[in-house]
Amino acid sequence: MWKTLKRWYHQLGSPRYFYRFCEAVLPWLVPVSLALLAVGLIWGLVYAPVERYQGDSYRIIYIHVPASSGALMGYIAMGVAGLVALVWRMKMAEVMLKALAPFGAALAAVSLLTGALWGKPTWGTYWQWDARMTSMLILLFLYLGIMALQNAIRDPRQAARAAALLAVVGVINVVIVKYSVEWLNTLHQGATLKVVGESSIDASMKWPLLISMAGLWLLYAANVLIRARTEVLSRERRSGWVRRLVRDEEA
Repeated sequence: MWKTLKRWYHQLGSPRYFYRFCEAVLPWLVPVSLALLAVGLIWGLVYAPVERYQGDSYRIIYIHVPASSGALMGYIAMGVAGLVALVWRMKMAEVMLKALAPFGAALAAVSLLTGALWGKPTWGTYWQWDARMTSMLILLFLYLGIMALQNAIRDPRQAARAAALLAVVGVINVVIVKYSVEWLNTLHQGATLKVVGESSIDASMKWPLLISMAGLWLLYAANVLIRARTEVLSRERRSGWVRRLVRDEEA
C-alpha cells in the first residue's frame, strides 16, 4: 500500500500526468456529483419529514451542513498542500493550493449566510458573536487572504510560498471551528451527525443529508480539478507536451 501511495504521489506531482488524470476523471465526476447533490437536496428539502421543534426551518441544514463541512475540508486540504509546497517545493502542491481557495471561500460564505437565515427563526437573531460563528467568519477571511496573496504577488513561486504559510497557520482555526461547540459557550448545538458512534438525527433526515454532503464534496473536487488543469496549462504553456496538445486539438 505504501508503494502504491508513493507512486501516486510522484505521478500526480507531474503536471503532464495530472492533466491526463483530470481528463480521465472529470467526465464522470461532474455528472455524478450533480446527480447526488440534486437527489440529496430534493429529498431533504421536499420529502424529509418535518422536525418536531423547528418545523420546516430545519431543512436549511441540507445546504448549511454540506457547505460548512466542505469549507472545513477544503481548508484542511489547502493546509496539506501548503505544507507540501513549503517543505518539498512541489509545483503541483502550489497549483492545488490555488485551485482549492475560490470554491472553499464560496462554501464558507454560503455557510455563514444559511447559518444566519437558520438562526433568525431558531434563536431570534441573524448573528451572534459566539465562538462558532466568529471562527467561521475568520475561516472566510483566511480563504480571501490566501486568494489576495496569490493575486497580489507577481512571482508565482513567491506568491505560492506566502499563501502556503498562511494556509498552514490557518489550520489552527479549523480546529477551533470544529470544537468550539464543545470548548466554549455557544448557541450552536452539538454534532447530531457523527462518523464514529450513533447519530442523534433520524435516519429519514440523515440519509438525504449524507447524500447532499457527498454530492457537494465531489462537486468541490471537480471544481478543483478543472481549476488545477487550467493552471497547469498556463504554467506549462511553453513545454513540449502542451504545445503538442494544442496542435492535436487544432488539427
